[in-house]
Amino acid sequence: MPAPALSAQDLSEFRNVQQLAYRCAQAIAAELKPGISEKEAAALMKTWLQDHGVRDWFHQPFAWFGPRTAFKGFDGLRHLGGFNLAFYPGKQRLEEGMPFILDCAPTLGAYTADIGYSGALGSNLVVERLMDDLMEHRQLILDLVQQRQPLARVSQAVDSLCARQGTLPRHKAYPFEVLAHRVEKLGERKQGLSIARFGVRNIYTLTRNALITGRREGWSPLWSSNSRSEHPPTPGLWAVEPHLGFRGVGAKFEELLVVTGDSAFWLDDDLPHVRRWQARQQGKQVAA
Repeated sequence: MPAPALSAQDLSEFRNVQQLAYRCAQAIAAELKPGISEKEAAALMKTWLQDHGVRDWFHQPFAWFGPRTAFKGFDGLRHLGGFNLAFYPGKQRLEEGMPFILDCAPTLGAYTADIGYSGALGSNLVVERLMDDLMEHRQLILDLVQQRQPLARVSQAVDSLCARQGTLPRHKAYPFEVLAHRVEKLGERKQGLSIARFGVRNIYTLTRNALITGRREGWSPLWSSNSRSEHPPTPGLWAVEPHLGFRGVGAKFEELLVVTGDSAFWLDDDLPHVRRWQARQQGKQVAA
C-alpha cells in the first residue's frame, strides 16, 4: 500500500482541517456582495485562513462566479502550469442571483483538506436543483467504493448518474478529468512554498505517488473514468469532488473519503451540504 495506515489521531487532524476549510468558505460566502470579483473573494479566503494559522496549501483558494461555475472554457491539462488562466480566480464580478463556488485546500502541519462550497447570491433555482442532485452522487460513490468496485467504474457510474439527471459531469474539465485525488499525510519538507497557487510540499507528495509508488503497485493517485483508475479502491484519503453543470450553472461539493482495506466512509458528516440535505429531508417528512 502507498502509505502506512492512518491512525484515529491522524483522521481527527484531517477532520479538523476540513472543518476549518468549510468554516472559511461559509464565512466568506456570508460576506459576498454584488460587485465583488473572484480575485477579491479568493484573497478574502486566503487572509481568513492565514489568520487561523494556515501557512501551507495543497492549493491556494479559488473562486468562480456565474457561468464560470460550470467551467465554461476550462479544458483539463491546459490548466497545468497556468497555461489556461481560465481556471484561476479572475475579474468576473458577482451579481444578484448569480451562482458561486468557493474552493480551498489548506494545510496545517502534516494534514491537508480540499473542499468545495457552492451557493448563490440570493435565490437561484438551478443551484438548488444541482445541490439536490449531488446528494445521490455522494451516496452512490460511497456504496460502490464499499463494494470494492474499481475506481474507474465508480467514476463511470457518476457519469451515468449525471446523464440520468440531465446534468453534465463538469469535473471532467479538471486536469486529468479527475473525480478525486489522493490526500496524504505529509512529511517534514519545507512548508509554505507555492508554484502557480499550488503548494510544493503537497504536489511533491502527489507526484511521488503518481510516478513511483502508484506505478509500481498498479494504482493511480488521480481517480477518473479512464483506464489508469481501473483498479480497486486504494486505502487512504481521497478528496472527492463531483461537479455538476446545467444551463450554464455549476455546483459541487468536495470532501475527504476514507478508504480502508475492506470498506470506506466519509470522514465527516457534519458538513454544510450534508446538513442542507438532512434539513430538507426532515422538512419533507414534516410536510407529509
